[in-house]
This record gives sequence, C-alpha cells and structure tokens, in this order.
Amino acid sequence: MTPAALAELVRNTAVEVLSGKQLDTSVLPEVVTVERPRNPEHGDYATNLAMQVAKKAGVKPRDLATWLAEALTGKDGIDSVDVAGPGFLNLRLAADAQGQIVREVLTRAADYGDGDGYAGLKVNLEFVSANPTGPIHLGGTRWAAVGDALGRVLAAQGAEVTREYYFNDAGAQIDRFVRSLIAAAEGEPAPEDGYGGAYIADIAAEVLKAEPAVMEQPAEERHETFRRIGVGLMFDEIKQSLHEFGTDFDVFFHEDSLHTSGAVAQALETLKKSGHVYFADGAWWLRSTEFGDDKDRVVIKSDGAPAYIAGDVAYLLDKRNRGFELCIYMLGADHHGYIARLKAAAAALGDDPAVVEVLIGQLVNLVRDGKPVRMSKRAGTVVTLEDLVEAVGVDAARYSLIRSSADSALDIDLDLITKRTNENPVFYVQYAHARLSSLQRNAASLGIERGPVDDADLSLLTHEREGDLIRTLGEFPRVVNSAAQLREPHRVARYLEDVASAYHKFYDACRVLYPGDDQASPLTIARLQLCEATRQVIANGLALLGVSAPEQM
Repeated sequence: MTPAALAELVRNTAVEVLSGKQLDTSVLPEVVTVERPRNPEHGDYATNLAMQVAKKAGVKPRDLATWLAEALTGKDGIDSVDVAGPGFLNLRLAADAQGQIVREVLTRAADYGDGDGYAGLKVNLEFVSANPTGPIHLGGTRWAAVGDALGRVLAAQGAEVTREYYFNDAGAQIDRFVRSLIAAAEGEPAPEDGYGGAYIADIAAEVLKAEPAVMEQPAEERHETFRRIGVGLMFDEIKQSLHEFGTDFDVFFHEDSLHTSGAVAQALETLKKSGHVYFADGAWWLRSTEFGDDKDRVVIKSDGAPAYIAGDVAYLLDKRNRGFELCIYMLGADHHGYIARLKAAAAALGDDPAVVEVLIGQLVNLVRDGKPVRMSKRAGTVVTLEDLVEAVGVDAARYSLIRSSADSALDIDLDLITKRTNENPVFYVQYAHARLSSLQRNAASLGIERGPVDDADLSLLTHEREGDLIRTLGEFPRVVNSAAQLREPHRVARYLEDVASAYHKFYDACRVLYPGDDQASPLTIARLQLCEATRQVIANGLALLGVSAPEQM
C-alpha cells in the first residue's frame, strides 16, 4: 500500500464514519495527509485528520480519532491503528501491504514517480538566457542545471514543457562585445567598457579567418560583420557547452526579432488601448504601480527608443499568443525587480498575473580549503561552466548545483565533490545505484533469477530495515509532486540521499545473497525484488536531475 493509497483508504473510512454518525462529510479535505512519523516506534504512518476536521464536524478530536481507529482496524492492508495525544492516528501496515509498494515500483519501472498534477498544462520555462557576449558563468551554470531539472520534474507531472532561451542579441552589451572583438583584431586592448579574456581574441581570430578582408571594410560594415559572425560564434559555443552539460532547449528566441517584427510596437498599441500607459515628459509610461510595482516604468523613452520593459511586454504577449498557460522566468540574483514588473506587465495586458512566475537564483562560489577559487583560463576572473565541468565532471557539477535551494547562496567545495567517499553526496547516491546493479549481477552469476515480481512473496519483508526502506521508496511520487508544485528540484536530490542511506542500513542488517547457494529461498527472492525496486527509484530520481546512474564505479 503506497502512501497515496493509504491516504485514500483513510479518507474513504472517514466518509463512512461521519456518514454513520450523521455528521457532515464535506468537512473532509479532498486529499488526506499521511506522513511518516519521526519516531518509527509510533508506527509506519500518522495522520492528524481527526484533529483537522473534528471541530468543523462538531465532535471532539479524540472521539473522532477513536471512531476512525476502530473502523480502520481490520481493513485490508492495516495491521494496527493507535490513537495518540489529542487525536493523532498512528498506523501500521500489514507486511503484504508494504510489499505492494515494491510491486508498484517494479511494475511501473521508469514511470514510477510520475503523476498527472499538471496534465496538459502548457508551460514556457525560460532559463539561462545569458548574453551572448562570453562563456556561461557560474550563475548561468546553476540555472542550466536547476532549470533543466525543473523542466524534467514538471514534465513528470504531466506538463507540456517548452524550454526556451531568450537570446539577447539587441542592445548596448552587443555593441560593447563587437567593439571588443574589433579591438582584439587590431591588436589593441579592450575598450574601457568592453569585454576581456582570451575568448575575445579567439573569436576575433575566427572572424578574421572567415572574412579575411573584414578590416578593409568601412567602419559600419566592419562592425556589422563582426557582429554577425562574432555573436554567432559565441552563441554556438554557448549552445555546445550547454549540450555537453546535458541541457538542451526547444526554442532559442531572438530578442532582436521583437523589434524587427513590429511586436514591440504592437505591444505598445495593446497597452494604449487598455488605458494602462500614459504620455508624460515626452515618454510613454506603464502604470505599473497600479499592479504592485514600486514605480511606473518608461516603455518608450523620450527619444522614441523602446526601454527594456517594452521588449519584456512584447515577449510576454508573444508567449501567451503561442498558447502557454504558465510562463516561468528563471533570473539571476540582481533581477528581484522583475517580479513585480513582469506581473504588472501581465495585468496591464489584461491577463492574470499568476500566468507569470519569476524564480530568482542566488550566487554560486567555488571554494577549496575554505577559500574562493578563481580558475578561469579564458574569461579572466569569471569562473565558467567549462571551468566547473573540467574540475569535477558533469554529474558532480549538476548534482551539486541542484541539491540546494536555488534561492540561497551556494558554496561548492571542490575538494568534497571530487572525493570518492560517502561524504560526497553525488558519489553516495551513484555508488548506491552501482552497488545495487552489482548485486543483481552477482545473483545472476549464482544462477539466481528474481523472476516476475508477482511470483515473489513480499510479505516476508518484515525486518525493521526492510520496512524503513520500503516506506522510503513509497515516498518518491509525493517528493516528485512537491518538487514540481514548489519549483524545487533539490527535493529530489535530498530524497535520493535518504534512499541511499536507507538502503545501506538495510544491506548491513539483512543478508541478501549467500555465496555457494544454488537454491534461493523465498526470502532471498523477496529481498532481490526490494533491491531492484530501490535501484529503479534511484535511477528514476537521477534521471530527473539529468545525472547518470552508473552500473559500476
């Protein structure tokens, strides 16, 4: 019996109890919460349902809990029910009911953990979107890992996710990038407001190779040639780096297209018709304070040029016109102001501000021996995605960036995440998967076949450590659902560490294979099924993080 099935049983039983007492069943929540108690001596699961609804039903919590306990006792899958404190229910499952969790994992295999909480929801997930003026730095690398994992988690809950990269190919930063390339081609230092680093000289050399006569072109034409080729080369490198990091996008949206297509002008006209812009001091202003922003925002400047928010409004309108029902923006630590700004833009367009979500990621630091590390070879003082991957590998980099909440600053200890010990979280989880894979190979070498899970007697899994591991596996669907609902894929990583811990404790307490045995006992088969279920859950969780599940280490 999974936690979800138990929750449904408790609710159905509560309906029976309240109906039998002529009490209002509408006080019951749609979904009953059942949780694993901190102290396993209190039972396998606990619920505070009686305390939650008793007052609304007009009875004492302890009385309602007692009625529920009596009604649940004897139900299929329930071993015992105790009432504790003011009305908690502590439930113990029958051994064969716990075994159903193992059966479900192995039956659903790679689909175990998936749900339908967001079935059919069209989500636009925009992340990274780093300016194509240099390699991706650590902040962007964090979003590359977290954003990709979030996309996987949302898709696992049924959402139709489009991963989108907003290609900032308009504005002053591109001009500074181009002037830096031209300076490098001329053998001159970068402009004061330009970009440094060896990558600028490398790209400038590639432009000269592609267009040998570029330096003979008139200044404006030369600028455009360096822009066209240089930005393209930089962006190709960014896309390749992301691909090698395991992060790919469905759409690369060009900012410049909003201006050349007339989308910005159309968005302004839409705002004018809505009455949410006004003309003052020679400029057009968005009445964003009406929608919670701290100040009104200039949309079209007094010189007629669009302000940055004009592109934001046009871009949001474009996303909505493409049919996206939820638009998630994953932005850097210096973009807090965008939360109110983008929601105000949605409201001004006559939309529900809830269609916009802005997630803010905090800074990442690399440390060694407790001191900051500056290791970049190509980008000066900026540490890049390539630097991190070169130092620790893709798996360790992704896992380390995902396993902490993105809204808190993160220090990555390079010494720790390169250790092949249990101190290193990614090694700890991957080693558990490799150990489980090895166990199945060892069983095969002994001539032991697990066989179909339906043929195994899973009611034999009665050891305390077996029960703890099984119940941990049963939590996986809830964890994935929470990670999607809260936009927190780090919950999956932390859960996998709990699974690995529960497995290692089980393995130390419960012998699975006995070398020399040519006849496996029913208990051996049951434990092999449990081990395979554990391997499957770890593999599923690592897949959601975009981290490999090695079969040997």
